[in-house]
Amino acid sequence: MISAAQRPDCGAISTFIGTTRVDESSGASVEYLEYEAYRPMADRKLEEIGAEIIERWEVRHVSIIHRIGRVDPGGASVAIVVASPRRGPAFEASRYAIERIKEIVPIWKREVWSDGYVWVGSQVDTRPLSHEV
Repeated sequence: MISAAQRPDCGAISTFIGTTRVDESSGASVEYLEYEAYRPMADRKLEEIGAEIIERWEVRHVSIIHRIGRVDPGGASVAIVVASPRRGPAFEASRYAIERIKEIVPIWKREVWSDGYVWVGSQVDTRPLSHEV
């Protein structure tokens, strides 16, 4: 991905790699993530985001890849590479890409914990209820 972004007219290549973290804020640790998608539509939406970036910023290259399936802690879920003549647009476009992915791309994430799971973005939480006295 990075070598495809290298161009003589670009002085900046911004990369963003989203990885699985072990989040223990809820009292249980994330064992892995699982992504599901309707792949043809997800790919079209990723291409749409790339087109939006090209139209909005002075960038020469955009690559966006999102994994589907199981991703263990530390594993990469999404990669974004943006090449631009200057660093500002490259950084801004990368940030825009990850936020737009979360807004419009039909990819669903299931967080699997040591005591259950939840589909992120849904209201369905299958972890056991904690009873505090």
